[in-house]
Amino acid sequence: TKYSAVTFIPKSLFEQFRRVANIYFLVVACLSYTPIAPFRGATAVGPLVLVLLVTMVKEAIEDWRRKQQDIEVNNRKTKVFQDGAFRHTKWTKLRVGDVVKVEKDEFFPADLVLLSSSYDDAICYVETMNLDGETNLKLKQSLDVTSRLQDDDSFRGFGAVIRCEDPNANLYSFVGNIEIEEQQQQYPLSPQQLLLRDSKLRNTEYVYGVVVFTGHDTKVMQNATSAPSKRSKIEKKMDGAIYVLMSILVLISVIGSVVFGLATKHDLVDGRMKRWYLRPDNPDNIYDPNNPAVSAALHFFTAMILYGYFIPISLYVSIELVKLLQALFINSDIHMYHEESDTPAHARTSNLNEELGQVYTILTDKTGTLTCNSMEFIKCSIAGTAYGRGITEVEKAMAKRNGSPVISDFELGVEDFHQSEGRSAIKGFNFRDERVMDGNWVHQQHSGVIEMFFRLLAICHTCIPEVDEVTGKISYEAESPDEAAFVVAAHELGFTFYQRTQAGVYLHELDPSSGEQVDRFYKVLHVLEFSSARRRMSVIVKDEEGKTFIFSKGADSIMYERLSNSESTYSEATQKHINDYADAGLRTLVLAYRQLEEIEYAKFERKFTAAKNSVSADRDELIDEAADLIERDLILLGATAVEDKLQKGVPDCIDKLAKAGIKIWVLTGDKMETAINIGYACSLLRQGMKQITITLDTPDIIALEKGGDKGAINKASKVSVVQQINEGKKLINASGNESFALIIDGKSLTYALKDDTKAAFLDLAIACGSVICCRSSPKQKALVTRLVKTGTGKVTLAIGDGANDVGMIQEADIGVGISGAEGMQAVMASDVSIAQFRFLERLLLVHGHWCYSRISSMVCYFLYKNITFGVTLFLYESLSTFSGQTLYNDWSMSLYNVLFTSLPVIAMGVFDQDVSARFCLKVRSRYIGLKIN
Repeated sequence: TKYSAVTFIPKSLFEQFRRVANIYFLVVACLSYTPIAPFRGATAVGPLVLVLLVTMVKEAIEDWRRKQQDIEVNNRKTKVFQDGAFRHTKWTKLRVGDVVKVEKDEFFPADLVLLSSSYDDAICYVETMNLDGETNLKLKQSLDVTSRLQDDDSFRGFGAVIRCEDPNANLYSFVGNIEIEEQQQQYPLSPQQLLLRDSKLRNTEYVYGVVVFTGHDTKVMQNATSAPSKRSKIEKKMDGAIYVLMSILVLISVIGSVVFGLATKHDLVDGRMKRWYLRPDNPDNIYDPNNPAVSAALHFFTAMILYGYFIPISLYVSIELVKLLQALFINSDIHMYHEESDTPAHARTSNLNEELGQVYTILTDKTGTLTCNSMEFIKCSIAGTAYGRGITEVEKAMAKRNGSPVISDFELGVEDFHQSEGRSAIKGFNFRDERVMDGNWVHQQHSGVIEMFFRLLAICHTCIPEVDEVTGKISYEAESPDEAAFVVAAHELGFTFYQRTQAGVYLHELDPSSGEQVDRFYKVLHVLEFSSARRRMSVIVKDEEGKTFIFSKGADSIMYERLSNSESTYSEATQKHINDYADAGLRTLVLAYRQLEEIEYAKFERKFTAAKNSVSADRDELIDEAADLIERDLILLGATAVEDKLQKGVPDCIDKLAKAGIKIWVLTGDKMETAINIGYACSLLRQGMKQITITLDTPDIIALEKGGDKGAINKASKVSVVQQINEGKKLINASGNESFALIIDGKSLTYALKDDTKAAFLDLAIACGSVICCRSSPKQKALVTRLVKTGTGKVTLAIGDGANDVGMIQEADIGVGISGAEGMQAVMASDVSIAQFRFLERLLLVHGHWCYSRISSMVCYFLYKNITFGVTLFLYESLSTFSGQTLYNDWSMSLYNVLFTSLPVIAMGVFDQDVSARFCLKVRSRYIGLKIN
């Protein structure tokens, strides 16, 4: 596991004390037990010992809690085949080669090779939310040769040898083979047979698997990175103040030692002792007038201890305590509690409370952070005709921006339509159009195309139906919210997917000739899965009449390349609708199909099967090549449009944060048009704000890309990006006080982040009021965050909800995780977790303001009271010829910082409110005034 042992040497201990406290503690500890009179007594060491012990105990407790989590995980039990039967065994005792049985809704204890499952064709469904942040279900299937192992007894006498790759961090690749002892034949293994640790078995009663990687060799542990150590700017500035005080301490100690040495040298004049009480006539005494240099040197150590109160060592303990209590107040703030998910805010670390009051830039993900990550089927285009009367948040914002009353009037009509229909809200479905609902599509001009469109929605997916035994209602477990929305839409429009077997899928379809619901079965021959490289998904099926079809859906840029020019007669009209949907902030997919000839399918199957059975390194390329062979000359059906609604309160929150002087960057994987319109909907882009767009979708670059010369493409692309950046800077310099927004796509961002261009890009970006980075990868998100943090030197905050946001969350000064629908990866990597983006307003403007104001005042007060205490001692020493005599008794000096003056300062650091929460939210300029420049 990540924390395999308790360190008991916390990082923060070294960070806080390595500069001052450790050295100081050692010196004082050594001198306190010497026989030299001024150094006797351990009371001088007391405060330092207390500081060290308190900090060590605090850090050890936090480390032990992390260890406890690991112990809990490692002590989970699973069934392992031992002595002819499956017995419960702890995860920690698993060894490579063990055969385990994992049951429904259990986590996989290690990386396993799937041998068989409860299904006849040895398939199973896996949830990988803890790995990649996706709530989707992945379909896994074992090899045919091991699928016969259907029960516990079948493993008696079974033996095999697995040869596979070395442990690595790649979650999506696995190369190996299995050799069954009885057959003496090798069979290739692929990622389709690999079950990763921390994945969860879903919709499958049980699976059998063999352990191939355990512990730190598992792929999830290979991907684990230790969280970076973060310190606030106040702590760093406080270190500088300690350096200054340490220098002053040494200086006044030297001054006192020199004066004392001179006074000691002249203590005996004509045999008369000036300072008789120091007994300079005693040869064992260090105050020897005959050796004043030694006396001065020894006095230096006395002065270091005596004036040591210049160094506010107890400040560290007090700050730790105050920050801990501040974090408890953040956690218990009812205004940041999300009732629907029963999720409060959680300050996962107390070291960065005051940083919340100094944020200069917020870098945020879009999907699941600004939006709900809950897709709703709202519009579609079929046979060149647009259907759907819903109004999106973006369209409302656009109407408000343009001052158009049309949307409002139209929305009222839709609301009346909803009421007249008497329909209840259906999750994933917000489509209203009387032309196709309730079976009315059979009367449309292109009813055959509409029928095939709905059939494709009901078949082309990997969803799993779950039927409620009591109510009979069907719910779906899907690989993505988009897929769930498509299947729900097909169900509501008369094509209900209700059962999946190892052979195929069953549908209730509306028969256009009879107007009745009929049951139909489609045998699934192959599933060509979606990937980020393919950006499409296809299913090859055979209907009850023996006809073979390929159903495909994917991004418009990919699908249009694969359409038949002769049979896709309404591609232009569909493309226009797609552009309109993108302008409305919707996510679009193109749907297409065609019927396959038997000869063509047989040729494809031979090539595809050979590619799947290949054990070479280019196996994935061979599979993609075979899939690309069949996904050609498709007939366009239309396009879908789903809406990812904005979270509640996002526009108001962004508007208030912007007015507080915080710059907001959106880093998203969506296309530029969608991101821009979402920007308008959430108030990131405002009325009158000019846009600077940097893109490589220009005719020159596109022509070079078609040529395929990578060197020429890279050179031209970089020149284009640099030119666009320079033009943007000139535009800003010539515009005066106008507000600008920067929009840049992923391809351009690749060149903008190069070492020789990133400085110019950052200058342009920070001169703009808002920045949107489209089509950005997780790595680019982290690189942009690093650039902003190091380039500006100011506090950055990154907020996201998925595994793809972990990089930027860890890279930022403050990482905030949204505990949403994409797992807990972002939350586990974050410093603070909240349930909704809108809570960021109160977290920064209220708690950030208070914490920074309290901590900064507390530090100043500590420095003031310690300097005051040290100066009074110095003044008294100057009157006593720097003899080392103390003005206060030992216990008063020891308890001055620990007890007498700490409690009022701690109370101020926890409870002080310079202004109320309502005033913080109302007068946002208060936040700007607190920032450290």
